[in-house]
Amino acid sequence: MGDAPRLFIVAGEVSGDRLGADLVRRMRAERAVEIMGVGGDALGGEGLASLFPMSDLSVMGLRDVLLRLPLLLRRIRQTADAIMATKPDVVVLIDSQVFSQKVAERLRKGGYDGTIVLYVAPSVWAWRPERATTLKPLFDEVLAVLPFEPAVMKRLGGPPTTYVGHPALENTSLRPRVPDKGPLLLLPGSRKSELRRHLPIMQAAAMMLRKHDRVTGYVLPTLKSVEPQVLEAVAAWQTPVFVTTSNAAKWQAYRDAVGAIAVSGTVTLELALSGVPMVATYVAEQAQARLYLKYKARFITLPNILVGEEVVAEVKGLKPEPERVVEEMLALLDDSKRIGEQLAAFARIRAGMQKGAPDAPLENASDRVFALLDQRRSMAT
Repeated sequence: MGDAPRLFIVAGEVSGDRLGADLVRRMRAERAVEIMGVGGDALGGEGLASLFPMSDLSVMGLRDVLLRLPLLLRRIRQTADAIMATKPDVVVLIDSQVFSQKVAERLRKGGYDGTIVLYVAPSVWAWRPERATTLKPLFDEVLAVLPFEPAVMKRLGGPPTTYVGHPALENTSLRPRVPDKGPLLLLPGSRKSELRRHLPIMQAAAMMLRKHDRVTGYVLPTLKSVEPQVLEAVAAWQTPVFVTTSNAAKWQAYRDAVGAIAVSGTVTLELALSGVPMVATYVAEQAQARLYLKYKARFITLPNILVGEEVVAEVKGLKPEPERVVEEMLALLDDSKRIGEQLAAFARIRAGMQKGAPDAPLENASDRVFALLDQRRSMAT
């Protein structure tokens, strides 16, 4: 093949950083690959010297975007300029949908004709379906992490889309049963704004559930970047909480837990694939709430979206509702039938994700990137 292909990879969130690191490892299992771009600890562990701190891109909600708009616009220009200057063999933009689209738009308007891949499809099946057609001239391919997304993207006139699964499939295993007793997982989110909105819910729930017969304590996995904020918050709680930034400790807690209270997001998919009963919650901003109402989104939690019914209770709204969260958690802990229904749904999710859809079977993300890379190189010769 000659020189090692050069990959420019951009992750703006922790989940994207992990996806990117997994992709790089898979690619390097086949060939040497040089990487450049933007990422966090996970991609840094693969040797990426980030163009700027990934935390600059970690925003959620209209308020966060507006507060950081000048910086975000500068980072869009900086990223696109770096790609134009280095001329990588392939560009992979991971999730962070608005940022990724703006970078791709700037590149295409600047005459960039290289291969651009979007890793993680936008939720066009939930709201703003018109986004699909706007992506077609920007991206050569979309790598989807949910099995139904390729068919939706095709129906809506989007770019070619391939289902590549999710690394959580390999990082987790479905437990055969839920232990009678164990820790309760508290998962308040990874962004600072999410923590501000959801840590009070976790605190109230921890206080109200601490004497439950099945709950032996609390584990709160978090990130090094927000660990000080989390530790400062839980220090004021009147019940002990084990806060950890260790992946090994996190996955062990998943194996031991009797249940979880989780902010809606990728973590709910990890919990489902691990067989951890859960209650989901989310305190939305006004702009987010308007989107949900406008597009009549039935669910916000990935397990519910994947099975098409509310197997996981969702406590969502504009204000924290810790009492409702606790009510749902108690109903779950005390009802073996409800737990069984969740676990059966989680098993179906895992089986479906391992196989893919009939018209979109599971493929390897690195194989798709290499296929695009080889196609580009063959066209150049």
